[in-house]
Amino acid sequence: MKLLTRSLIAASALAMTTAMPALAKTFVYCSEASPEGFDPSPYTAGGTFDASAHPIFNRLVEFKKGTTEIEPGLAESWEVSADGLEYTFKLRQGVKFHSSETFTPTRDFNADDVVFSYMRQASADHPWNQYIAGITYEYYNSMDMPALIKEIVKVDDYTVKFVLNRPEAPFMANIAMPFASIVSKEYADALEAAGTKEDLNNLPIGTGPFKFVAYQKDAVIRYTKNTEYWGEQAKIDDLIFAITPDAAVRLQKLKAGECHLMPYPSPADLDTIRADSTLKMDEQAGLNVAYLAYNTTVAPFDNPKVRKALNMAINKDAIIEAVFQGAGQPAKNPIPPTMWSYNDAVTDDAYDPEAAKKMLEEEGVKDLAMKVWAMPVQRPYMPNARRTAELMQEDFAKVGVTVEIVSYEWGEYLKKSTEVARDGAVILGWTGDNGDPDNFLGVLLSCGATGEGGANRAQWCNEDFSALLSKAKQTSDVAERTKLYEEAQVIFKDQAPWATLAHSTAFVPMSAKVSGFVMSPLGDFTFDTVDLAE
Repeated sequence: MKLLTRSLIAASALAMTTAMPALAKTFVYCSEASPEGFDPSPYTAGGTFDASAHPIFNRLVEFKKGTTEIEPGLAESWEVSADGLEYTFKLRQGVKFHSSETFTPTRDFNADDVVFSYMRQASADHPWNQYIAGITYEYYNSMDMPALIKEIVKVDDYTVKFVLNRPEAPFMANIAMPFASIVSKEYADALEAAGTKEDLNNLPIGTGPFKFVAYQKDAVIRYTKNTEYWGEQAKIDDLIFAITPDAAVRLQKLKAGECHLMPYPSPADLDTIRADSTLKMDEQAGLNVAYLAYNTTVAPFDNPKVRKALNMAINKDAIIEAVFQGAGQPAKNPIPPTMWSYNDAVTDDAYDPEAAKKMLEEEGVKDLAMKVWAMPVQRPYMPNARRTAELMQEDFAKVGVTVEIVSYEWGEYLKKSTEVARDGAVILGWTGDNGDPDNFLGVLLSCGATGEGGANRAQWCNEDFSALLSKAKQTSDVAERTKLYEEAQVIFKDQAPWATLAHSTAFVPMSAKVSGFVMSPLGDFTFDTVDLAE
């Protein structure tokens, strides 16, 4: 094992980017946002996972390209006990962790890495739980993993057994998600000995198809192909994320050949892209929802009638027309209509400013002033949060509510929006991580997802709602699960912790020279299968 000083990093990165082979294929992705870090477990943003979990790491099981089907990853096979309480994974042998200028592993991936990767999230007392002060494991906690997993047993070097406290229908889909990426315990031990534990988040070492090279904050991330990858080798030699928050600038770079693929085009540019013979564009219905989350613990938003009134004041059709420009549809449920168990019988809150104003008066709400938080970045479910907030500001003014629009840097926005005492309502959204309704309903709205660092931005805890979710997770009968989730959506609509705004269509423009890119229903951007024509 070799652990070198941080001072060598910059020199190493420069050497790799200036000494590329003449015939190397370099793929440039104009990404939309800077990653929060490179350890996938503490974060939830898709842009962070695109930069960390997908190129650098693997999970025990993975999603088959372009689907929500589970396939082997670092586990080559698994068995589930008849009672659904034990999952035994046979691990793939001969898998190499990346080496770098700062670290050379002395062993292959094994069971120790699996146990370490999960246990550091599971226990607040684990020495690696708070290796960066204040981090939270939002996914692990919001999916109630601490209560679900009784123990994780290392049976031998290449066998790991998860023992659960209850059956959990979406368990396999959940552990295919980015937060469950497997990190190197040996690397963590070396960093701890050197007193540089934060480098687990800064200088990542994984088993994935690409190796991390360097990161220039808010500008560029560089990767190189992992030539020792256990799976199929990437077709490109070098991968670059050119961080470009503005959609118009991303498109300019794409048209100029400065990048090969971009996410989240402005809806206003779609016809221009289609007309450009040097470009092509993939599209599909997004597995997503955009919403406005009230803080239901703070008056007057603790009153469901007040929340209902505010929902009735929002002209969603105007938002769809002005912001989504035909690339979205109004949302009435917290899950998208493309997902099984979607309850189409639910009736949306009608747009009715007069009724909204009257309801607010009946609840004693006068001269209400509130904040609406607007995201600083584009997301697949929200092309322009600032414009959406401005439209809601106009709508709320019509019913006597004054709105101040606020925003923060993206990482800070995500962190601060989980604060229990947060003021105002937050524009956010979600793209499904695994194709299971619980990934929306449980992660975003259950009682277990409330609290500081949780994904339940509404801080809404309804015991009847959460009981339905808990019951649904403990049966593998899809018909029964569907019935329970449909009932849960009725409660959600009645209590209105969110204003459900929209479901968007996802578009991915790219150079006509690109082949092999596969759109993910989960909104991921992965590049291990892409190639470039000469």
